[in-house]
Amino acid sequence: MTEKMAHSGAWGIAAIMIVLISWVMYRWLAPKTWREWGSAGVVQAFIIALYAEMYGFPLTVYLLVRFFDLDGSELSANLWSSLLGIGEMGMLISMLLGYGLVVVGIGLFLQGWRELHRALQQNRLATDGLYGLVRHPQYTGLFLILFGEGIVHWPTLFSVGLFPIVVLAYSLLARNEERQVIEQFGEEYRTYQQDVPRFIPRVGRLAKLIGKSRSGLGRTGKS
Repeated sequence: MTEKMAHSGAWGIAAIMIVLISWVMYRWLAPKTWREWGSAGVVQAFIIALYAEMYGFPLTVYLLVRFFDLDGSELSANLWSSLLGIGEMGMLISMLLGYGLVVVGIGLFLQGWRELHRALQQNRLATDGLYGLVRHPQYTGLFLILFGEGIVHWPTLFSVGLFPIVVLAYSLLARNEERQVIEQFGEEYRTYQQDVPRFIPRVGRLAKLIGKSRSGLGRTGKS
């Protein structure tokens, strides 16, 4: 197991990744209320746990060896590779699939932010573009980023355990935000709620959602 975990112990890289990604997260999520700070704190814990294991110490695999009497010489730091016995090729596949979800999530987050900012400037509801597919595209993007990186690419006990808590926290936050929007827009937003799902687009509209995320990344490249 030692040879396959040569990258472990790179605490400097772990610290850099945690600081960098945390800065980006707080920069774009921009929490203001205690609910927003609480939800962001759960994401922060997810990030710390994920990269501490990815580059620091592979606690999840260590616990598997310790409590399930597995052969450590046949394990790698990646949980999928270890559990399924799929080796380096499996690790590469999980990385590509995970990063694919991360890219889509980033695109949704950026494009959703642009559309919301435009609507706020015009003092209207954001109901077109991504907001015509889901009511909270930025949170959908965040879920995809965390799922792609912490579940598909590099799952750990903490990332798998924290992911549903992140989803729950932002679901509660979304409900609170919607109550505030109803106070401002009333029946207009209630009608919108009935027509558009919260996080997951209706069947047949997923491809359109992915296409919108690509346009978000495209605009970023041009800016």
